[in-house]
Amino acid sequence: MTKNDLVTLIEKKRAELISVAITNGLTSSVAIRYSQELDHLLNEYHRVYIKKIPSSAC
Repeated sequence: MTKNDLVTLIEKKRAELISVAITNGLTSSVAIRYSQELDHLLNEYHRVYIKKIPSSAC
């Protein structure tokens, strides 16, 4: 996966989270799941492109 692919996924997941949160609330199970998925993508971006920390630390 390229850096641009990962950034695109992050932007898409962020937009989905915002939409779900507006519709169902920030504490809905769907919003929480999307938030966790976004966190995972952001952690991956940070691991690969920012800090270069081992994936086992995430």
